[in-house]
Order: sequence, then C-alpha cells, then structure tokens
Amino acid sequence: MSIHNKTARLAGFIYFVVIITGFFSLMYVPSQLIVWEDPALTFQNISSSVSLFRLGIASSMICYIAFALLPLVLYQLLKDVNANAASLMVIFAIISVPISFINLQSKFSVLTIIEGADYLKVFDAKQLQAQLMLLLSSYNKGILIVQIFWGLWLLPLGYLVYTSGFLPKILGIFLMLGCFGYIINVFGRTIIPHFSDYTLSGYITLPASIGEIGLGLWLLVVGVKNKSVNSIHLEK
Repeated sequence: MSIHNKTARLAGFIYFVVIITGFFSLMYVPSQLIVWEDPALTFQNISSSVSLFRLGIASSMICYIAFALLPLVLYQLLKDVNANAASLMVIFAIISVPISFINLQSKFSVLTIIEGADYLKVFDAKQLQAQLMLLLSSYNKGILIVQIFWGLWLLPLGYLVYTSGFLPKILGIFLMLGCFGYIINVFGRTIIPHFSDYTLSGYITLPASIGEIGLGLWLLVVGVKNKSVNSIHLEK
C-alpha cells in the first residue's frame, strides 16, 4: 500500500469517527432525551438516563478531538493539489474546535442541575426545569455558531476534492454545496423567526452530509488513484 493510500485510509477512518460520534451526540442522544415542548419530561428523561447524557458529552469530546486531527491528515493528502486551499481548509476546521469545546460547558451545567447541588435547593422544580431548558437551548445556539466553520471548511475541501484528479468530482460538488447549505442554515435560523418550520430547513444541510459521508467512505474503502497522485507530483 502506498503512502498516499495509507494517508487516505487514515483520513477516512478519522472521518468516520467524526461522523459516528457526531451523529450519536448531536442526533441520537437528544432524540432520546429532549422534548422541547415539555420541560418536565425532559428533566425526567435526563435524570433517569444520566449515563446516556454523559456518553453524549464524551462522544462530543471524541468527535472534536478527531475533527482537530482530520484536516491535518487531509492536508497531507491534498496539499500538492493546492497548498493555499489546503491551508484554508485547516484554518476553518481548527477554529471550530475550541468553540465546540467551550460550548460543552452548557451540558456540564445541565449535569449540575440534574445532580442536585446543594446551592440549587433554593429553586423549585419548575425553575430548575426552566434553567435546564435554557442551558440546552444555549448549547444549540452554540452549535449554530460552530456550524459557520463546519460549512466554511467544506468549500476549500470540496474544491480540493473536485480538482484533485484522484477523488470523485461529484463528492467535491456536494461538499461545496454543503458549505452554502450550512451558511444558509445559520443565517436563516438567525434572521428568520421559526426558520425550522420551513420545509427547506430539513434538507438544506443534506448535500454536506452526502459529501462528507461519501468522502469518508471513499477514502476508507477505495483510497486514492496512485497514478493521478503521482502525476500531481510530476507537475510540481
């Protein structure tokens, strides 16, 4: 196996760590525990499934660590395609990581409420439930901020994939479309009240999902075309 295929498969493996842990923490755990219309039920769900909530936090940490490594590995694979675009890809991705970790503070604060610290006894049940929902909402708003960079890094990545010659161009197109999907989603939810009620909001980030899952799978299973990689080096 060539060094480029080893790098590609390592990138594919890390990509799937990001995808799986991200799906678990951002989609599965909330779907099992959070009922936005019912603070009391949400409080009860998290209280009775604290281990699942904690696993969600741990999964987020693993996701963000992997996401810090992913662009560095992809840089090694794609820097000969366009060094400037590869550097921009790394910058946009890395910026999101500290913001993501800081945003987890809201979930740790949820644990403080659930575990019933002594200084919280001055609050009644409804007040604690309201605080819990406020923290969960604050976490989601933090994710919305991070999505700006989750989108921006896909533009140079998509360009690199599209022009590489050793990765499918269609994946590059989906990744670049995914960038604009994320940006539209962020500004739509920021500017337009009840943006989530629009049908478009449920599909706006779909190109990003197709591009990222497709790229991760391709890198992990197929690798890269050595002939095309070698031709890039010869051109350099």
